[in-house]
Amino acid sequence: MPLSTHEHFRRTARKRVLLLLAAALLLCGGARRASSQQWSAKFDGRVRFYQATEVGVVVVGTEKSLYGVDGETGDVLWRLKNARLDETDVAHVPGTDVLLLTQERGDKTRLEAADLLTGDALWRSDKVRGSLMQTAFDPEVRLLAVVLVHGAHGGARDGFKKKPVVHVFDLGEGRELWHRELESEVEMMPALGGGEGEGDEVAYTLDNYRPPAFLDGRLYLFYEGVTSLDAQTGKERRREKFHVNEDGLALTDADPLADERNIYISGRGHVRAVSREDGDTVWESKDLGVTPEMVLAGGVLYVRTGGEFTRLSDGEPVARGPFGVSAVEASSGKVLWRYKGADKGVTNIALPDPSTVVVADRDDLIFLDAATGKRRLKVSHHVARAAFVLLNEGGAVVVGGTNELAAFDARGGRELWRERHDPPGRGVLRTVAAVAARAASLYFRYGGTASTVFRGAQLLGTLNSLRWSGLAAHATLPGLTTLAENRARDYARDYARQQFSTFGILSRARLASAPRIASAPRPPLPSGPRPSVDTEDRLLDRLDPASQLDRLSRFLLRRRRLAALQGQWMYFYTELRGGGRGLVGVNVNTGEAARSLRLGDPDARFISDEVSGLLYTAKDERLLAYPLNGRE
Repeated sequence: MPLSTHEHFRRTARKRVLLLLAAALLLCGGARRASSQQWSAKFDGRVRFYQATEVGVVVVGTEKSLYGVDGETGDVLWRLKNARLDETDVAHVPGTDVLLLTQERGDKTRLEAADLLTGDALWRSDKVRGSLMQTAFDPEVRLLAVVLVHGAHGGARDGFKKKPVVHVFDLGEGRELWHRELESEVEMMPALGGGEGEGDEVAYTLDNYRPPAFLDGRLYLFYEGVTSLDAQTGKERRREKFHVNEDGLALTDADPLADERNIYISGRGHVRAVSREDGDTVWESKDLGVTPEMVLAGGVLYVRTGGEFTRLSDGEPVARGPFGVSAVEASSGKVLWRYKGADKGVTNIALPDPSTVVVADRDDLIFLDAATGKRRLKVSHHVARAAFVLLNEGGAVVVGGTNELAAFDARGGRELWRERHDPPGRGVLRTVAAVAARAASLYFRYGGTASTVFRGAQLLGTLNSLRWSGLAAHATLPGLTTLAENRARDYARDYARQQFSTFGILSRARLASAPRIASAPRPPLPSGPRPSVDTEDRLLDRLDPASQLDRLSRFLLRRRRLAALQGQWMYFYTELRGGGRGLVGVNVNTGEAARSLRLGDPDARFISDEVSGLLYTAKDERLLAYPLNGRE
């Protein structure tokens, strides 16, 4: 029976409503797949790597070019064309606005110092060979030490060894003062934990060693024990050769410390004090065990023994004991006490007050008397695979792993709060685990200063040297324990709050924005070096002088905000309550899961910037930015 005109229109209207509802549901479903983006930037090829820098520029490498991107807006600041660089060819010099680049062509390598804001070359050197591994910068005398390794690529395997070469430059002028090749080869580690199979081509790094450090007009190297060189001439003052890392494992030695008299180093179960005055060994404490961490407070070295380390061949974690804590008198090397009661693992050390040392093992949070080493209290923490302890702003001890945080009162051990977020149960196990590990590590990599020592503690370190290693940039290495101990003892960070050296256009912006007499006109931006012929798409070239100054001032302000940043947020990759996968941000001070970000299956290399409140991840030829402070 034919439908009436009224019935026909009624059914047509119903279909339209149903189609609209279906479209709305699809849109909602799409929102579940990913949170709304802050910005998206498209490049000329697949994104191979991306790095955050302290001035807010994100450096992006594709198969064809290298880009500098404004991290807050996604604007492309500059593009270096015809530059297919590996991540080990690019390094930001901490405490400066300088980006180092190396380009190898056969046996020749060109090292270039570029302005992070414009991409223009500040200077170039053709006297080097190899890829960038580590750097150290002394802002007081503007000396830059660069460690390079030639031929740092090969099949994923054990025992990959090369000879590093150290070059020292005047960073402002690009003049090389001296260079030195190590006497013997050292074992290297794959940048991303090795390849998928035997024979895969991977980049190797020196991330299994502590980077060099400037101190007292000397450059200290830590690859074959400790070597002290005159910073201006490279002349060797003292060299003590000993094995640093345990065979096949990374960072089994502690980051060196210093007080007004000595430098303290460790390796192969020994802790040594080396005189800053003459380079002689003042004392040596032996047979402590593997010593990956030292804390110097109140004239005492608190030394962690044992822990979980990264295996060089495949990036897998390996536990190595004995597990415990020792206290060593800094002036004499006398071992004051040893605690050996940690069971099947141990985290980094925390000092909640002058009389207490805290660590966690597999099951318990352990409170030790700092004077005697006797155990005062042991509390079950119930955190699976506990990897670190830290002190929050309220003085509570926070125990954490890749999927859980729990806070405890520092005096009585009472549990204050707990937050757990398990990784998604579906998907490729290896990929899910890598993303979960990356999420948990953001706090230590990019989240600001982590605290493990009570306020007012007089800690000392290699203060006048800003050091860089690719450790933080590489995908999931190392473990959280290593990241925690490194970040908490990043003494150079405090020094950098007062020391920021500018060599590119930011130095001219500082001059133009300096205080002046009210009636005097603002001077124009002084002209800088001639733009590099290889650099294109410079954003600043398209802005008028006032807009240039405004944008450059924002980068300077961002750098000051970074110096004052305190870490607050720990992130976990999990199933979100509203559906879909993403990151949950837990405030380490309150335990509140107050942030969430729906990401689906993100790139396992994602990075965060707490100053701008953004997370960056790549997909094909795009870099995507998502707000970190959202709620789903």
